[in-house]
Amino acid sequence: MLNSPMPNTSKHLEPRWPAMLALLAVGGLRLSLPESLSAGPDWLLIVIVGVLLIPTAWARQHGKDSLNKILGHLLTSIVTADMIWSLGLLVAALPAHRQSPKDLLRSAAALWITNILVFASWYWRLDAGGPRQRELRGVHTDGAFLFPQMTLDQQAKREMGEQCWSPGFVDYLFLAFNTSTAFSPTDSPVLSPWAKLLMMVQSLISLTTVALLAARAVNIL
Repeated sequence: MLNSPMPNTSKHLEPRWPAMLALLAVGGLRLSLPESLSAGPDWLLIVIVGVLLIPTAWARQHGKDSLNKILGHLLTSIVTADMIWSLGLLVAALPAHRQSPKDLLRSAAALWITNILVFASWYWRLDAGGPRQRELRGVHTDGAFLFPQMTLDQQAKREMGEQCWSPGFVDYLFLAFNTSTAFSPTDSPVLSPWAKLLMMVQSLISLTTVALLAARAVNIL
């Protein structure tokens, strides 16, 4: 009896550069904030991100999945904490009118985009065990989000060439963008409690940034 061939997961390897670029972009957006809204020098975050991405990429290349996962969560936690800190400082500065209208608008826009990138990174890292576990499974059939591709029957998947579909970073970026604009998921229902909690936090940050900060800046222009 012939042994069944093992599934080839190499073709399911997801490129990690979109997620890395997203975190570098968060560090770059930090440069647009006034110094009064930054914890330390405005260049500090992008340096930390750049330095931590080196061992993260090394661990990925050498198959050290546990180390890669730990460093990835550490890096995402740092940019999340920095974003929340800057948002808190900006909200606290509103009553004192310490920021000019242009600074408020620029800061609100930077924090709104940062919010999307940060939570896209969290969804990408946490869904279905993370990117490495999704790669090993090859086909994405279960997770915290019900993507449209997951609802197709087998015949439709074959016709569309989606038999081995698995979500990439752009899928989670789209999900995070919808959450920040519509304050709710659009095409992908949320199934997991942790994902619902994260989306609530993201929507709250987006609402605070858009409704409170941007509206205040426009009113005093």
